[in-house]
Amino acid sequence: MKENNITAPVISYSRLRMETDGKGVTTLVCFHGCPLRCKYCLNPFSFKDETKREYVSPKSLYDSLKIDQLYFLATGGGVTFGGGEPLLYPRFIKEFCECCGKDWHICAETSLNVPEENVRIASECVDKFYVDCKDTNPVIYKNYTCRDNKKMLDNLALLLSLVGADRIMVRVPLIPDYNTEEDRKNSVELLLSMGITNLDLFKYKK
Repeated sequence: MKENNITAPVISYSRLRMETDGKGVTTLVCFHGCPLRCKYCLNPFSFKDETKREYVSPKSLYDSLKIDQLYFLATGGGVTFGGGEPLLYPRFIKEFCECCGKDWHICAETSLNVPEENVRIASECVDKFYVDCKDTNPVIYKNYTCRDNKKMLDNLALLLSLVGADRIMVRVPLIPDYNTEEDRKNSVELLLSMGITNLDLFKYKK
């Protein structure tokens, strides 16, 4: 196992979640830091400077979570990395995966609005990606997130080429005051044309 100084800021983790963040029993680990500023963010503490967080190493996180290994192995579950934006810390995730091995199922909930290299690194170790695309229309996306969506779409195409459609679930929300059913239909059509096969359609609450 590698010995280095990789750490990442963790703001929380939630144990014994059933079929909510991937298959089986999972633990959700939330990182601090996010490139987006979504208007209806479910976890605004993830990007606020004053939020309390603990910088941990991959090995120390593994040691904290392995208490639930029996549940993970019995149900095919494991660890889901969220946030915030977990793909801000791809080397941390990769080293964590070296600690836990192949028996834990590793998921990442991501906006994909990160550097391309981060996606490449994560593709080597994450079993399932849950991609929150917001909306594929660049104007709607920027109005809602305060960021451009070109990087997200480019990275989604890259991820498809690296891991295939089966390992990707794209979440396409209906966002009150920002997009319409027709807008979402357009997003779905574009995603299907890209080769996405797994879609989760839902509605945000204000």
